[in-house]
Amino acid sequence: MFPSTPPSGRWANSPARFLHVTRPLTLPCLIAGLTILTAGLIWGLCFAPADWQQGETVRIMYLHVPMAWLASADYVLLALCGMLSLVWRHPLASVVALEAGPLGATAAALCLMTGSLWGKPGWGTWWVWDARLTSMLVLFFLYVGHVLTIRAFDDPMRGQRAAALLALAGVVDLPIIKFSVQWWNTLHQPDSITLTGAPAMAMSMFHPLLVCTVGFTLTGLALLLIRTRAALLERRAQSLALREPLP
Repeated sequence: MFPSTPPSGRWANSPARFLHVTRPLTLPCLIAGLTILTAGLIWGLCFAPADWQQGETVRIMYLHVPMAWLASADYVLLALCGMLSLVWRHPLASVVALEAGPLGATAAALCLMTGSLWGKPGWGTWWVWDARLTSMLVLFFLYVGHVLTIRAFDDPMRGQRAAALLALAGVVDLPIIKFSVQWWNTLHQPDSITLTGAPAMAMSMFHPLLVCTVGFTLTGLALLLIRTRAALLERRAQSLALREPLP
């Protein structure tokens, strides 16, 4: 069903082009991300007002909400890489998927942990089988499955194909996460930020949250670029070593 020959044609030089394009972008992206993130966290944790109901515990959202966003966005990237790998045999897609999986799993884990910390004061328990919490837990398990599957085979291409199929199948969980608070009666509060209306929070809280989200996104992108570049350079070094004649 899937060809096992190495890619050729228009995709053959994609890794080299990626290394060339991202070389001048990676460090500025990391510096900008860390700078914006530091400013956002200081703003949110130290200067933004406390919530009139939740008090100081609301400050957890400056980490929780960006992690939820990154976990979902990263999985969209995994699914896109899976499609590019399966349909067009894009050589760069499998490398990006290999390096993006652990980052997405970390974001999902942090989202669950901070959500538990945030929920304890309001719900009186660390965990409930709420629709959104459960669907986010499923997303974390999908990440873990992807990370293990893509590394589970002696033949790397078999692992990449199996992980790509898992990533594509797991996309169904993303709309469940997004709309679970609308489809079911849940303990989780409704979304405070939507694309169709004004934020359901004070601007003095929304602005630092937005800054934190941008900072985490740029930092996560920089980490993905660093990991992907390192993986490509490692493969290039191995390829060059195999070409060298034995002494």
